[in-house]
Amino acid sequence: MESNTLGQAFIFIFAGIVCVIVGFFLNRILGRQRTDQAHKDASGIRDLAQREAETTRKEAQLQAKDLLLKMRQDFEKETKERRDELTSMEKRVLQREENLDKRVDLLEKKEKDLSARLESLIRGEASIKQKDEELSKVLAQEKERLHTIANLSAEEAKRILLSRLDEELLNEKALRLRQMNEEIKETSDKKAREIISTAIQRCASDHTAETTISVVPLPSDEMKGRIIGREGRNIRTLEQATGVDIIIDDTPEAVTISGFDMARREVARMALEQLIVDGRIHPGRIEEVVEKAKAELEKKMKEDGERAAIELGIHGMHPELIKLVGRLRYRTSFGQNGLNHSIEVAKLMGIMAHQIGVDVKTAKRSGLLHDIGKVVSSDVEEGTHAIVGARLARKYGESEEVAYAVESHHGEVEMNTVYGILVSAADAISAARPGARAESMETYIKRLENLEKISNSFKGVEKSYALQAGREIRVVVMPEKVNDEEATVMARDIRKKIEEEMEYPGHIKVMVVREIRAIEYAK
Repeated sequence: MESNTLGQAFIFIFAGIVCVIVGFFLNRILGRQRTDQAHKDASGIRDLAQREAETTRKEAQLQAKDLLLKMRQDFEKETKERRDELTSMEKRVLQREENLDKRVDLLEKKEKDLSARLESLIRGEASIKQKDEELSKVLAQEKERLHTIANLSAEEAKRILLSRLDEELLNEKALRLRQMNEEIKETSDKKAREIISTAIQRCASDHTAETTISVVPLPSDEMKGRIIGREGRNIRTLEQATGVDIIIDDTPEAVTISGFDMARREVARMALEQLIVDGRIHPGRIEEVVEKAKAELEKKMKEDGERAAIELGIHGMHPELIKLVGRLRYRTSFGQNGLNHSIEVAKLMGIMAHQIGVDVKTAKRSGLLHDIGKVVSSDVEEGTHAIVGARLARKYGESEEVAYAVESHHGEVEMNTVYGILVSAADAISAARPGARAESMETYIKRLENLEKISNSFKGVEKSYALQAGREIRVVVMPEKVNDEEATVMARDIRKKIEEEMEYPGHIKVMVVREIRAIEYAK
């Protein structure tokens, strides 16, 4: 029994030893496998790190190249801008040098003329002195002769000599005065031609003839249908609110606005562009946008007037005069833009005033304001645009010299100041340049203005618009003052007055519009 127990113990010990030995070898084998796997993982991590490092290095190189390229482009751009600036400065310097050379030549020429005149005067003075001496000798001899031959008394001889001397001096004085008048006339004509030619050369203003149409681009042809509206109600509302013709034809992606009044045409253009951008096109919205466009145009006119005054260096002008000057932007004279014409006249006057030595600021103010009467002359019954313009200048605090220059520049009152003469000359120069004015355009516009003036003369008329190049006059009456029967009679009366007072080709359609709107607000 005891030997069996020992045998079992020995077996257990042996089994334990075997297990320890097997575990040891298994642990060695697994450890080696883990070590090999760790080496493999480390190698993979190292390769991945190398690849990422290579990728980062390449990205850094690309970024560096992009940065270098951008810096090079910026440098080239800056270099080009500076080169252009230097070129522009060089051109300005060359232009100034040319102007200085011209001024030097002109001064040298004037100096030579003055020297020649001075020498002529000196020679004339010497000649007169010599003649006085000769005359004194002749008088002494004559006195001696008379005293000796005629045995006259000294008083009688003196009286005879003085009477003869007076006659000779009177003849010589008349001759000298005639010569001086001729010389002054020749010199003044030459000087005037020099002043005018210099002013024309220095004032190189652009000029373009104004047209009677404006073109509004459309995003697509589908917008034409929206502008016309159902049964044409949108386009009728827009035409009635602005007083222009909206022409929608086969022209791709464009609408034409036709009208002789530039201000109305500009309001229509601004309103139509805003409606196209907004997308909401219906009668109520159209009227709202037209009113906003009118207010915006008034603001724009004021800015145009301020810009013109700043450009000419004119300060302290009344705000109402500034507005009237800005309104000239939307007036034409024989197709020539009113504001551009007034600015050009002011510049010409400033140049000529500087050359003849009168106040340049007064001259420029007179030139800028000389046509402001045209802005309101259609609303005033009495006076031409020159008389009305002078009245406005006095009303808003301009000096009497400026007002008189405006009043006299067309010769309706006598020109007794230099500024009136300068305005007349500068106005003629600006108007006479080739291409500045178009006679047929002015005649056409006058006919349309007369149409509207005849229509507005009737009682109860709110506003009237000449449309279709003068083939239609549309008259809007106040419904509370004119009923339907009176509107019919008014159309006939307007037609008769047009036939009696105007000459025109073809036929003119007279349309009297009476519209009543009932408006209530739900609260």
